[in-house]
Amino acid sequence: MVRDRRTHIAFDDARHFVLTTDEKFDIITSDPIHPWVKGAATLYSKEYFEAVRAHLNPGGLVTQWVPLYESDAESVRSELATFFEVFPNGTVWGNQDTNGQGYDVVLLGSAEPLRIDVDAVARRVDASPGVAESMREVGFGSGADLLGIYTARADDLRSWLAGAQINRDIGLRLQYLAGMAVNQGRAAWIYGEIEKRGAFPGDLFTGSPERVAAVRKAFDGWRSDSF
Repeated sequence: MVRDRRTHIAFDDARHFVLTTDEKFDIITSDPIHPWVKGAATLYSKEYFEAVRAHLNPGGLVTQWVPLYESDAESVRSELATFFEVFPNGTVWGNQDTNGQGYDVVLLGSAEPLRIDVDAVARRVDASPGVAESMREVGFGSGADLLGIYTARADDLRSWLAGAQINRDIGLRLQYLAGMAVNQGRAAWIYGEIEKRGAFPGDLFTGSPERVAAVRKAFDGWRSDSF
C-alpha cells in the first residue's frame, strides 16, 4: 500500500495535522497507544473528536481504538462517553483474544446516521482477493462474519455511561484515571458489560434479506462464544 502512487504519507503529530490541514476525508482512523501514556489522552478528547468530525466528507467515517486490557471500567466509560458526545450515532465493534475474551474495541462514528449495505460489502470483498485472504487469516470467512462483530450503539449504553467523565483538553483527566488501571485484568468483564446491553440493530444493516440474516447469524454466534 505504501508503494501505491495514490498513497501520501505525512510524518506529523495527529492533532497538529488535523488542526492545520484544509483537507477533508472519507475515513479518519485513530489507533493511539493507551491514554495513560504521556500525551496520548489528547487523542481521546472531545476537542480532538470535534476536529476530526469537521474534516469528514459527507458520509465520512471515523474509527477510534479503545483498549480494554490494562484498563478499568471508569476509563473505558470515559472514552466511550467522550466519543459519543461528538458522534451520537456511534457504534462499538468488538474483538476477542485467542481465549475468547474481550481485548479491545473499535468505535465507529459518522456525522449522519449510519447505514451499512451488506450487499455492497460482499461485492467489495469478492472483488478484492487480497482483502478476502487477509480476512480469512484472522478468522473472517465473509463480509457477514466481519459485520457480525457489531456489539452495541450509543443509545444502548446510555444508562451505563451516565455520569462518566468527559475527557477535555483543559483537564485530560483520562490520562490520570487510566493510569490508575495499569496492569488490571478486567478486559473480559468490561467487554461483557458493553456486550450484554447491545442488541442486533435492525435499522443499521441494509440489503438482501439473506445477507442481513447471515450478519445476524454471525452476530448471534459471536455473542454465544462470549458467554
